[in-house]
Amino acid sequence: MKTTLTIAFLTMTTVFYAQVDTKIYDIVDNVSAEKLEYYVQNLVDFGTRNTFSETESDTRGIGAARRWIKSEFEEISSNCNSCLDVFFQGETVTPADGNRIPKTAEVLNVVAIQKGKKYPNSYIIMSGDIDSRASDTQDFETDAPGANDNATGMAGAMEAARVLSQYEFDHSIVYVGLSGEEQGLYGGQFLAKYAKENEWNIIGILNNDMIGNIEGVDGVIDNRSFRIFSEAHNPTETDRERQMKRFYGGEVDGASRQLARYVYETTSTYMPEMNPIMIYRLDRFGRGGHHKPFNDLGFPGIRIMEAHENYNQQHQDIRMESGIAYGDVIEHVNFDYVEKLTAVNAISMASLAWAPQAPTEVAIGGIVEPSVKLKWEQKNPDDVKGYKIYWRSTTSPTWDHFRYVENTNEVTLDGIIIDNFFFGVAAVDKDGHESVVVFPSKIMR
Repeated sequence: MKTTLTIAFLTMTTVFYAQVDTKIYDIVDNVSAEKLEYYVQNLVDFGTRNTFSETESDTRGIGAARRWIKSEFEEISSNCNSCLDVFFQGETVTPADGNRIPKTAEVLNVVAIQKGKKYPNSYIIMSGDIDSRASDTQDFETDAPGANDNATGMAGAMEAARVLSQYEFDHSIVYVGLSGEEQGLYGGQFLAKYAKENEWNIIGILNNDMIGNIEGVDGVIDNRSFRIFSEAHNPTETDRERQMKRFYGGEVDGASRQLARYVYETTSTYMPEMNPIMIYRLDRFGRGGHHKPFNDLGFPGIRIMEAHENYNQQHQDIRMESGIAYGDVIEHVNFDYVEKLTAVNAISMASLAWAPQAPTEVAIGGIVEPSVKLKWEQKNPDDVKGYKIYWRSTTSPTWDHFRYVENTNEVTLDGIIIDNFFFGVAAVDKDGHESVVVFPSKIMR
């Protein structure tokens, strides 16, 4: 695998490799709006899922909700020959941990792991939030149905588990309901710490938070667009790594941003009727989501959500005021839209879970030369059919051009000036499944 392949950009016969997996279309078709509505209705019927609400009742509160979610994951597992490892994971919080914590309580996540056959310690995670809130986040008595925020995200993770559990994958997939989101992203913190302590190799986390509303507070109605929020760079990077970006680029090419591009491209390929919108920020202005605790520890993670929020229907007591109906009730959820965004998650995870491992040690060269050189390493090369060498304009948000190569891990692109583009490499298997694109981290002189 040390052969050098030179590609003459202007005179070559174009090598084109584009392949789709028809199983991905089956996954899209198998996601059910009716099943999603069933999940959301059951979560709404617990009255409130506030982190500090009732835990002993079987019909009301956070305790009943998380036990029910666990039982649903267990039922899904029973239909796939016990393919899911289902368990509670979490820690205890006290008022000393933050001003949104009125009393000591357990913050428990519900985790369901579908182990990969080749790379069981390599994980793709889809999360939704279990908890809900009223206008006052410390009010754990008032009804807070949380139909869109975030029973839809939780339902999406459950439905993805139901659909994807019928397949076997090379990498592991985790479907999780996270708790304590409204009090400060505690569930995500606890699971991210658990993953770090257990040395999980996380390919990425897809955090779903509000995936059911199509009518914004601004009056816009849109049932096809959705937003993908991603952080530009790894917050754990060193000062040296940050300084090098001034000279070699990479300011918008961290692992979370590559994950966002992957979801964008997978959606565009298999669900072209959808309109993914990449948002170049961690989350909405001044706000946060449950992917952040994973980003904080260096794991790539993104937030997937509706394009148009309605603030009258989130974090609000149910009431009628000045002719406006406030409250996050199920009547405002569009389940055909929830189905679409759940399918976006499912096909992105399936594509990643079937893909070969991503290249490592990607190096780039070509300073003051009429060509670009790329070189990389590959773990388990027998899983790889070839590679896609991607490039894009420095102002483009997406990978717009590629060349496909085989039987090499070193390429020269003649006629392409390194100054004018950004570059990356993805591994491809025989069925066309691609890894996430890897941005160069080394310079060849």
